[in-house]
Amino acid sequence: MELRNFGRLGRISALTLGGGGIGGVWGTTDRREAVATVHAALDAGITMLDLAPSYGAGFEAEQVAGEALRSASVPAEVMITSKVGLPDDTERDLAFGARIRRGLHASLDRIGRTHLDLFLLHTQIRALSPVPETIGWDEYQEAAAEFERLRDEGLIRAWGITAVGHPERVLAALGDTPRPDAAQVVVNALDLNGYWYFNGVRPESDEIVQRANENGVSVMGIRAVAAGALTTSIDRPMTATDPVAADFARAVSFRKLAADWGTTPAALAHRYALSVPGVPTVVLGVKNRSELDECLAAEAAGPLSGAELDTLRALRAAR
Repeated sequence: MELRNFGRLGRISALTLGGGGIGGVWGTTDRREAVATVHAALDAGITMLDLAPSYGAGFEAEQVAGEALRSASVPAEVMITSKVGLPDDTERDLAFGARIRRGLHASLDRIGRTHLDLFLLHTQIRALSPVPETIGWDEYQEAAAEFERLRDEGLIRAWGITAVGHPERVLAALGDTPRPDAAQVVVNALDLNGYWYFNGVRPESDEIVQRANENGVSVMGIRAVAAGALTTSIDRPMTATDPVAADFARAVSFRKLAADWGTTPAALAHRYALSVPGVPTVVLGVKNRSELDECLAAEAAGPLSGAELDTLRALRAAR
């Protein structure tokens, strides 16, 4: 597994095992297979697990990781990330700092760690008008100050944001002080963003990657397969009005191109994300060892050629 520079945390594997798949967010799995997938990922050289309390019913991803880490010898270099979502309607009486701190300690208990390597704000930052499940700029700055305190105390080594909020505010956060150490940014071949909170606003993912790089913020590429839209088929229940269903329909040409090149859409999608400059690691949404193996093979195949990337850029432009 290729290792790449990841700022404050040093070198990291090109692939990160995400918690969405092992938590059952992206389709059905079971605890035994999920734990085995974590073990297989670590054995393959993956050095980071990217978790969140919201990944799966009953904090399933964190529970899976905790069981996996307790049931096997874990390489010393393995890093753990988790997240905190704000606001939480069950904690409206608590200040943001207290909510963040409580969420961190609960995650540490479930995972079985005394600190997190990376702690991420799992909430979109809005611009002006209120949007459900988002926070404003003042609230973001309050949260950032608490993350800084937690890092100073040694409870976390680094902090970051899920950079899928309003692009104006995300770009501002990447240049603000205090500055996040890392940002999770949507990186996929067709720039599909089915789950998007800001109607009429372009996501600007490419610009966000560039701004992060300019400001020393390490990027984690997420949604390489666009929540399943860039795969052969979506293997979880979905309504006709689900935005990912619309993205899947838009990706017909991508699936055809993958077939023409003798590969699967998922493999091609992951090779694309792994080839994007300025993205040190790509977070996987796999839910079992078979899906993991496909991604490991994509990483082992190496980056796409310049001509292949140009073909995909043309496909994106024509979408």
